[in-house]
Amino acid sequence: MIPAEDLPCLKAIALRGGCKGPVFVSTQSIGTMLAISQQTASRRLKGLETQGLITRTLSADGQHVTLTKHGEDELRREFQEYSRIFTEGGKTYVLNGAVVSGIGEGKYYMSLPSYKEQFNTHLGFEPYPGTLNIRLAPTSIPVRKKIDALEWTRIKGFSTDGRTFGDAKCIPCRIGSISCGIVMPGRTHYPEDIIEVIAPMALRRKLGVEDSDSVSVEVGP
Repeated sequence: MIPAEDLPCLKAIALRGGCKGPVFVSTQSIGTMLAISQQTASRRLKGLETQGLITRTLSADGQHVTLTKHGEDELRREFQEYSRIFTEGGKTYVLNGAVVSGIGEGKYYMSLPSYKEQFNTHLGFEPYPGTLNIRLAPTSIPVRKKIDALEWTRIKGFSTDGRTFGDAKCIPCRIGSISCGIVMPGRTHYPEDIIEVIAPMALRRKLGVEDSDSVSVEVGP
């Protein structure tokens, strides 16, 4: 997570257009925007670059700065947390975490017709055969526990070809503008810091994410 003192500098660059492409800044201009000294502004810019939040091209009179994907992700996380604070009724929950690899079970279970039909009925889409596995940040685990207390939809187990498949449960969610669902197996030992998200498409490919990339999931209206 970005240090609190660096966040205003990152936001200032974004406000100048740094998410769209290189923008020209100087330590003086950043210092003026943030009411800090040029020396402090220089340290902030170096810190953002070291953390991989911006890229810089230096020149004699200043520098051209661009936010990286990591930098944009940090601002999106801040935005979604503020959205959760100010959403009417406090009914929107945001889970932040990083993409991790699963063991491939999701692909198998999401391809079973009896599960697919139920997800289509309750979530409004036929799931892509696979899940996006997300390891939650420690600060999101208490949020996840609040979501656990909400009303989930039961996905009924079934038997086929001499094999029994257990119950699961799901709840609608979204990643950005993509409608998704969090699915949880019925077994009680499921890790509290892992969620599995299903969608009508391959989320890794759609979002352009790989292991360790940041993702935010919203649950609520």
